[in-house]
Amino acid sequence: MAILETIYENRWPLAAAAVVIYLARMLYTYYRLSQFKGPFAVGFSETPHSWQISKPDTHEWYRHVTETYGPIARIGPNTLITSHPDVWMHVSSKSAYTKTEYYYQAMRLEHRRDNVFTMTNNAEHEKRRRAIGPAYSGRDIDNLEETIDLRVQDFINLICGKYISTEQKIIPMDLPKKTQFFTLDVVGTVGLGNPFGMLAADADVDDLVKSGEDGMIGANFFLAIGLSGLAQMPVIGKYILPAPTDDKGMGRLVGISFHHADQASKRRPGDDARSSMLASWISHGVTGDALRSEAAESVIAGSDTTAGAIRGIMLQLMTNPRVYVKLQKEIDKAVEKGIAPPAADGIISSAAARQLPYLQAVIREGTRWWPSVTNFFPRDVPPEGDVAVVDGKEVFLPGGTEVGISVLGMLHRKATFGEDAGCFRPERWTEAGPERYAEMQRVSDLLFGYGKWQCLGKPIAQHELNKAIFELMRNFDWALNKPTRPWEAINTMGLFVIKDLWVQVTERK
Repeated sequence: MAILETIYENRWPLAAAAVVIYLARMLYTYYRLSQFKGPFAVGFSETPHSWQISKPDTHEWYRHVTETYGPIARIGPNTLITSHPDVWMHVSSKSAYTKTEYYYQAMRLEHRRDNVFTMTNNAEHEKRRRAIGPAYSGRDIDNLEETIDLRVQDFINLICGKYISTEQKIIPMDLPKKTQFFTLDVVGTVGLGNPFGMLAADADVDDLVKSGEDGMIGANFFLAIGLSGLAQMPVIGKYILPAPTDDKGMGRLVGISFHHADQASKRRPGDDARSSMLASWISHGVTGDALRSEAAESVIAGSDTTAGAIRGIMLQLMTNPRVYVKLQKEIDKAVEKGIAPPAADGIISSAAARQLPYLQAVIREGTRWWPSVTNFFPRDVPPEGDVAVVDGKEVFLPGGTEVGISVLGMLHRKATFGEDAGCFRPERWTEAGPERYAEMQRVSDLLFGYGKWQCLGKPIAQHELNKAIFELMRNFDWALNKPTRPWEAINTMGLFVIKDLWVQVTERK
């Protein structure tokens, strides 16, 4: 009691001391990164950044910050963001940097369990990458291209069978949904061994698309309000996160992925280990919970990102007649010269698609102008701090700081892509000399990550983009059904929920 009485008697001096300590810590935190400029109040509070995360255009705010305050800017008391490619390559190539735990925990699909994307321990991450990498690269999967060709043909068949408009009748098609059906069926076939059957049914089978969208929106909300850590707490966390037994939301998607993983685990030793990514992973020792986790991650990461890229490219083509016509002329010439087979004889190969300079320029420019992945991807600076070089000038990054990337700011960087970097112009790729092309390619490839954190699914995504864009533009003509407001794009956890991109498709003779 004497202690309590003493505290009570000195309550005002103690309260004043507490306020002084709080203000001193706040000032120390502010001045520690005071060399980096940023929006009002970010040096004292996480609120401005959290508010922006809750909005549908977070990527635009990140771009605005780096364009306004410099290539390394401040967006929180201990948080920096960069749009400079050299800084991000430096951060991504040094082993002393680690993924920022709170951010990647918020992206976990399960309670206290990581997949290769959410792992923050570098050693564990590298070990998992070695085990699952051969499948993602395609080296461990027989007939990878032929398998993707089947799904591209399914996509074409769906459009031909149900969504061809004529002068007599318009049949609007929801392009975001159909592209998601396509990429999910590719992931199902290549990753899990069987398509989900979405293109065949022309429906969101098992509500996988809706489940993924609902899950991302929910996770984004909890990250924005700073409560994502609750989902990882030992006792209550499992009641907050979606469960594989749920009949809707992200839990349903995870549960279906788990089912496919469990079925693959029953594979006999003599079965083909090169039939799917799951089979490959099992042959490399990935089993049990790890197998389930990677299966769930592959469905989300492998479908949303590629579908988003196709949507962005197609929107730009439909709103740029000059580019649209020029690409179709190159496609027609490729068929005439025998580079690509006639439509009746099959799908273009990736090798043939890579021979078409304007197609490649359109794909590169489309994914640059509208990156389908805009995650902040924060990394923890080593405790002792580090030095990055910005345009020849050394900049010290203090320890205890996290630094992330403005993807849009980097890919719209005028110093790299020219004064019209904010515009869609594929010719910047075809007119560039070898050195400039190499520099633009180096920077645009950072969309897929760099070094030990490079996206594992990049090779499969490139197959899909090459084939889908060529065949969609070879077989059909496209027009926007609602040109005054072509789509609704909502940034959730760095990915996009895109709705209402309704199009009119006519058969191309």
